[in-house]
Amino acid sequence: MQYGKVEICGVNTSQLKLLKESEKRELLNTIRNGSPAEKKMARDKMINGNLRLVLSVIQRFTNRGENPDDLFQVGVIGLIKAIDNFDPTLDVRFSTYGVPMIIGEIRRFLRDNNAVRVSRSMRDTAYRAMQIKEQLTNKNNREPTIEEIAKIMEMPKEQVVLSLEAIVDPVSLYEPVFSDGNDTIYVMDQIGDKNDDSAWLEEIAVKEAISNLSDREKRILSMRFFRGKTQMEVAAEIGISQAQVSRIEKGALDTIKKSI
Repeated sequence: MQYGKVEICGVNTSQLKLLKESEKRELLNTIRNGSPAEKKMARDKMINGNLRLVLSVIQRFTNRGENPDDLFQVGVIGLIKAIDNFDPTLDVRFSTYGVPMIIGEIRRFLRDNNAVRVSRSMRDTAYRAMQIKEQLTNKNNREPTIEEIAKIMEMPKEQVVLSLEAIVDPVSLYEPVFSDGNDTIYVMDQIGDKNDDSAWLEEIAVKEAISNLSDREKRILSMRFFRGKTQMEVAAEIGISQAQVSRIEKGALDTIKKSI
């Protein structure tokens, strides 16, 4: 949404009504138990009185480049679904039920209008792989390999990898990946250029910095970043606590950063 803009879909957002919780409850009861005319009037009031709720939700999606008017209209559809399906007999605030409904409707809109269309079968494969991954992680106290997931699914590992990658949202080059409070590292900072003649100098500097580490530090970094082990797995193999692994790893990385 553009900053300073007060109109969206022709609605002056500064003049949107805001209902009290007691008013919402009364309207919802009328929608459920009133006469047809009362239901329609109460439904219209309930919709108009919760447009600010829709407005607050769509602000979470303003960095995706979508037209705010489109998002607002889709959010209103989610609001209407929430109103029509909410049970006022439950001891739950309407917003607690309505916000997830609005978010879900907007996410479906963004997914279905994505420039990169992912087939239903590929999405189903990815979601099943994620479920199996979670089950194996809970069972074995470690993240499973792609081979383990593919074996249970009885599918080639390449197909599992493609499915998982297909449902990952595109990442902006300006997405921050690290910040120490002063300097921020963005995705674009981590993209290399194979034609850059200075790349070999950086490689030499990194190798030299690593050579100055202790054997334990080298071993931990090798297990963590080349063999893909978790800190817990490293701790169990070396025979120290996870806290010690974390401390040694951080110290080693700081040493390399200072050397470079």
